[in-house]
Amino acid sequence: MDNRTNLDDYLAGLGISDADEAESVPPPAPDPQAPAISPALSHPHEEPSVVLERFLQGVIARIDPTLAVTVREAEDALEADITGENAARLAGRDGRTLGALEVLAYTVLAKTEGRSEQRVRIDIGGFRRRQADTLAKLAERLAVQVAKSGEPHEMQPMPASERRILHITLKEHPDVMTESVGEGAARRLIIRPRHG
Repeated sequence: MDNRTNLDDYLAGLGISDADEAESVPPPAPDPQAPAISPALSHPHEEPSVVLERFLQGVIARIDPTLAVTVREAEDALEADITGENAARLAGRDGRTLGALEVLAYTVLAKTEGRSEQRVRIDIGGFRRRQADTLAKLAERLAVQVAKSGEPHEMQPMPASERRILHITLKEHPDVMTESVGEGAARRLIIRPRHG
């Protein structure tokens, strides 16, 4: 399989092509004496929400200028919603593009703030909301199954954000409890009977 062709097809689907690259004027050569300044990092005393919003607006302007970004401060993270008619396509297969965008946004904020404590959650076209609803319903079904059988159920490895949804959903459940086991990408959740 030709990776170049697949990448070109993917970029064309996002409205980005080699023709776009050829038409753009190359940036001037950087001055080796000047400090490197990234546009997203050029205002070091800005609020993290402003930095995140500017970064995301820059990304989506290149992909689909009809999309809109809203950033708000939640209790434990900065949350951003990207909305618009074609927003759901931007999430990518199984939310992979969305996950990559979150990692980039987190990195930009960490470099701006000089620390990496700020958590970032991004939803694109309601993808995360739908995913959370699906996971919560799955957790409830599995809790009934575990409570009835008395046998623990071990999930497949999943990202921390998905395990968190399952933990929160079943936190107050009277018959089951949850626990995460394993390391790194192999970390998974086990639903166990609470008594027994």
